[in-house]
Amino acid sequence: MSGDAGSFEPDLGMWDAWTPTQLSPKLEHADATWYVLAGWALDLFQGRQTREHEDLEIGVPAHEFGAVRGALAELELFVVGDGRAWPLGEAVLSAHRQTWAREPESGLWRVDVIREPWDGDVWVCRLDTRIRVPGDDLVARTREGIPYIRPEIALLFKAKAVRAKDEADFTAVLPLLGDDQRRWLVDALVLVHPGHRWLPALVSD
Repeated sequence: MSGDAGSFEPDLGMWDAWTPTQLSPKLEHADATWYVLAGWALDLFQGRQTREHEDLEIGVPAHEFGAVRGALAELELFVVGDGRAWPLGEAVLSAHRQTWAREPESGLWRVDVIREPWDGDVWVCRLDTRIRVPGDDLVARTREGIPYIRPEIALLFKAKAVRAKDEADFTAVLPLLGDDQRRWLVDALVLVHPGHRWLPALVSD
């Protein structure tokens, strides 16, 4: 990205993320597909909050971002990447996928909106574009109707770094995965992270 005009280094200490339960009513009438990502998605799958979360990430098809932006009009949105934050603009929107939403009155960051690649109604994995999932198969919902990305897909993204919290998430969720979910994750890991250390656990009885 050329030039840092108007950008700043966001203060990570100002994250005080909403919970999915707090966010969901704000997006209830947004004409967009959206879904909770990462650790919160795994907690929604388990039906309980298992740990503290530093932020709240949601995914939205890039071409539907405008609807989410409108639903969060009370917040200030900034494109974030490489440790910098920029006011919304076409150049930065195309350069970075993350959009942090800040509460003007408090300066607190409330939610990270990630603009994801979709091909029509099919989600395209940014880690490997050979991995594609129909939208109807991508998202599950809690009993309260909160949408979240399916756990096997959330774990694929956690597999890159495998921090302590990622390992804990995998250990907690693994016994709850069905055979089809395990097979999907195995196939995806073989493509994206061949030889990953989670593979033996996924294929064992």
